Amino acid sequence: MSLDKILSISGKPGLYKVVTQTRTGFIAESLIDKKKVNVNIHSNVSVLSEIAVYTLTEELPLREVLRKVMEKENSQPTSISHKDSKDTLEEYFFEVLPDYDEDRVYASDIKKIIQWYNLLQKHDMLDALEEVETVTSDEEE
Repeated sequence: MSLDKILSISGKPGLYKVVTQTRTGFIAESLIDKKKVNVNIHSNVSVLSEIAVYTLTEELPLREVLRKVMEKENSQPTSISHKDSKDTLEEYFFEVLPDYDEDRVYASDIKKIIQWYNLLQKHDMLDALEEVETVTSDEEE
């Protein structure tokens, strides 16, 4: 499953995967408890493939950030919890993405990224980070 089918729904915890479309929106299934929810077109929904993280030089797609977390953790759950202190979260994220923009990336954003990574890892969905390989692999170190 690609990140194009994984969503964050404002006001609802965790991540959701799209099950099917309806006339007024779509049905999504929670990765946390497998409950299905009806999401209408007026809901504030973010598709993970369209989210980016600010760095000092560019906006890095969430896929790349999650991939860096996966490399750091060897595809295992993160060594910290999304419930850890602000300083712990920022220190961890600095190890993952040393040039992230500290003025525009908040502790709450880091918390979500760690929580999302752990959800994807728990549900064996980290392969979604490998999809859509483009020219970026030639440009990386």
